[in-house]
Amino acid sequence: MTGELYENEAITQTEKNIGWRQAFGKLIPYLKTHRPGLIYCFILLVGGTGLSLAWPVLLKQAMDEDIKNGDFRALLMTVALIAFIQAATITLQYLQRVKLEIIGQDIMVELKRKLYYHILSLDLAYFDKHPVGRLMARVESDTEALRLMFTNTVVLIIGDILLLAGVYGLMFYHSPRLTLILLSIVPVVAAMVYFFEKLTTPRFYEVRRKMAEVTASLAEFLHGMSIVQIFHRGDYARERLNRANRAKFIDDRYVNIAVVLFFNTVFFFQYVMIAAVLFFGLSWAGQGKITVGTIGLFIILVWRSFDPIWRTSEQLANIQKAVAGAKRIFSLLSEKSVIADAVRPVAWPKLEEGIKFENIWFSYNNDDNWVLRDVSFEIPRGSRTALVGVTGGGKSTVISLLLRMYDPQKGKITVDGIDIRDLDKENLRRHFALVLQDILLFPGDVASNISLEAEALTLEKIAAAARTVEAERFIQKLPEGYKTVVSEKGSNFSRGERQLLSFARALAVDPEVLLLDEATSSVDPETERLIQTSLQRLLQGRTSIIIAHRLATILDSDQILVLRRGEIIERGKHVDLILQEGYYSKLFHLQFKNRNGVIAHAG
Repeated sequence: MTGELYENEAITQTEKNIGWRQAFGKLIPYLKTHRPGLIYCFILLVGGTGLSLAWPVLLKQAMDEDIKNGDFRALLMTVALIAFIQAATITLQYLQRVKLEIIGQDIMVELKRKLYYHILSLDLAYFDKHPVGRLMARVESDTEALRLMFTNTVVLIIGDILLLAGVYGLMFYHSPRLTLILLSIVPVVAAMVYFFEKLTTPRFYEVRRKMAEVTASLAEFLHGMSIVQIFHRGDYARERLNRANRAKFIDDRYVNIAVVLFFNTVFFFQYVMIAAVLFFGLSWAGQGKITVGTIGLFIILVWRSFDPIWRTSEQLANIQKAVAGAKRIFSLLSEKSVIADAVRPVAWPKLEEGIKFENIWFSYNNDDNWVLRDVSFEIPRGSRTALVGVTGGGKSTVISLLLRMYDPQKGKITVDGIDIRDLDKENLRRHFALVLQDILLFPGDVASNISLEAEALTLEKIAAAARTVEAERFIQKLPEGYKTVVSEKGSNFSRGERQLLSFARALAVDPEVLLLDEATSSVDPETERLIQTSLQRLLQGRTSIIIAHRLATILDSDQILVLRRGEIIERGKHVDLILQEGYYSKLFHLQFKNRNGVIAHAG
C-alpha cells in the first residue's frame, strides 16, 4: 500500500536530467544477454503480422474469382485456408508472447535484484531523506511499468509499424491511385494524434499524481482513524478528501472530454477514408479499372490501419509510466554511497585496547546545526559507559557514528588507535551488537529472528542466548517453541517479549561490544527485573555502551557521560556525579523522588 502512494509521484530534478534515451539505453546490456530469444520473438512477430495480412488478400480472391465464377469448391478451400491462417497467426502470437514474457520477467528479476543489492549498500543518510514507500515503488511499480512496456507496448509498436507498412504496401500494389488518395488524409490523422498526445500528456500525469494524493490522504486518515474520531476531526478529514477529489476531478474531466473528442474525430476520418474507397472504387469499378474484391480489400485494410491509432492511444499511459520509471530506477542506481570503504582497509581482528572519540563535530544536514559539538571521550576495553541526558542531546548519534552509519564532519573515531574510516565497514560492525528501543521482528519463526539466518548459529546457541536473557521462559510456552511463526510486526508477542527476543539476537552473535539504546525502556517492571540479573552477568567483562533514561540501569557504570545539546557537560561515576550536584544529580533526584519528596534510592 505504501509503495502505491509513490507510484505516480513527480520525478525529481536529478531524474529529469536523465534523458529517456539515456535511461532506456541502460537497458541494452540486459537485452543483449537475451539476444537469441529476442531475434526468435521478432521472427514470430514478422510471421504473425504477415499472416494477418494474408487473409484479406484471400478474401479479395474469393470475391473476384470464386464467387464470380460460381466455384463453390474453390470458395470452401479459400475459407478453409483463411481459417488455417487465422489459427496459425494466433499460434505465432501466443508463442511470441510467452517467450517475450519469460525474457521480460528474467530481465526484471535481474533489475530488481540489482536495485535491491544497491539499496542495501546505501548509507543510512539516504534512507533519512527517502521514504520507504518511494523505494518500494522503485523496486515494484517502476520495474513492473518497464516490464509491461517491454513485453506489451514495445511489441505493439513494432507490430503496428510492420502492420502499417504491410497495409499500405498491399494497397499500393493493388491500386496505387486509390492508395495515394487515402495517404493524403493520413497526415491529418497523424497531426491529430501528435497534438492529442501533447495536450493530454501533462493532464494525464496530473490525474495520476492527484490520484496518488487522494490515496495518500485516505490511507493517512484510515491509519489514524482513532485520533480522527477521538479529536472530532471528521469534518476536517472529509473536507481534505473532498478538496483532493475535486482537484482530481477537474483534470480528469478535461482528459476524458479530450479523449472522447479525439476518438470520435478519428472515427470520423476512418469513415471518411472508407467513403473515399467506396466513392472512387465504385466509380472506377464501372469503368473496369478496379475490381469489387479490391474495394473490399481496401475497406478491410483501412479498418486495420486504424488499429495502431487505438492501441497507441491506449498505451500512452504505459509509455509515460515506463519513461518515468526508467528515469527513477537508473537515478537510484546512480546514487553513490558517501560512507565508502577504504581502498586498502586495515585488518582489525578484535578489540584489544578500547574506543576513542576525538573532537567529534557532527551535523545530519552538513550545516551549522550541530548534533554533536567537540565531543571527546575514551571507552577502555571491558568497561561500561553510559550516555544520559534529555532527548535530542546526541546520545543515539554517538552509536550511529561508532557503527559508521554516518561520518563526522570534524574529528575522528578510533578503535585500538585505528581510524574506523580505514576499516572495512562489515568488519567494523561485526564486532558490535545493537539493541534498540524500537524492536523489529522479521517474517519467519522465533529461531530465525534470533539468528537472522546466520549459518554459524545452531539451535543450541540460539537457545543458550535466549536462556541467558530469560526469553526461554515464554518461548517454551509457545505452541511450537522456537519454530513458532512470528506474525506481522511481531503482533503475537507482547512488547516485553519482543524486547527479550532482541536481547537474545544480540547475545547470539557473542559481540565484543554491546550497544544498548534505551533497551529496557519498553519493558514492564516485572520483565525488567527478570533481565537485570542477566544483563549484569552479560555485561561483566564485556565492553558496553548504554543509553538510558532510566538511571537505575546504569548506576554501576564505569563512567557516565551526560550530554546536553550535543556537548558532554558532565562525566564520571554515579556517586561522583551525585556529589557534584549538577545536571545529572537533578535528573537522578527527579526520577527517584517519591510523593513525599524523599529520595528512595541514593546509589
